[in-house]
Amino acid sequence: MVTELASGVWWVETGRVPYLRGNGYLVDDDGTLTLVDAGLPWNAAQVRAGVEAAGHAVRDVERVLVTHYDLDHFGALARLSDLDAPIYVGQFDADLATGECSPPWLHHKGAFHRLLRLGFRFPERLPLHRVADGDRIGGFTAYHTPGHNPGHTVYVHEKLSVGLLGDLVWEEDGTLRPPVWLDSYDMGTLRRSIRSFAARTPRFEVACVGHGRPLDHDGWRAIRALAETLNERAVLHN
Repeated sequence: MVTELASGVWWVETGRVPYLRGNGYLVDDDGTLTLVDAGLPWNAAQVRAGVEAAGHAVRDVERVLVTHYDLDHFGALARLSDLDAPIYVGQFDADLATGECSPPWLHHKGAFHRLLRLGFRFPERLPLHRVADGDRIGGFTAYHTPGHNPGHTVYVHEKLSVGLLGDLVWEEDGTLRPPVWLDSYDMGTLRRSIRSFAARTPRFEVACVGHGRPLDHDGWRAIRALAETLNERAVLHN
């Protein structure tokens, strides 16, 4: 299923099972078609159908932005055989995927990632570009937002007024909240990333979350509201 959230911004739903249900997004960046996140390996047909429903073909995609190295955000890429586009991902998560960096086995998500990369990596046929905080990729600005993953990266397109938030936050009943501990590296770092991102990002309307329903208006206000609650908790615990 595909939904146009704003002119040139499409929501591609992937998966049907709660907690495995995720979102991909297709963005027309001044004529450069950009896919942002891509679901699990078995969601490839849904990603393809979504791209086609938006009036494009997978071969038209010229750039892939991955918010982080979790299987439900990049897994379908390897099964889109006609995809021919560079992949952009945060530096630590790129190193994690390629084996250049290894988290500790005794960390709950670190152990999962060490096992994950034995069978699932970014497609070797596609160029892999490491992204740092503040990098510009076409009309997108990258924001390093660690916590859920150490290399988690959010992309904001100011002209289109859209924030592609990955798993920085999840949507639930119309509001935003942090992801759960079991699926994250460090909750304290995650909360600081949410507060930092809310403080330094320009305003945007559309909040494209990795899980839940994207917000088609007041996205910046929603993440600022969440950051305020986290600020209050930080004060209470100090």
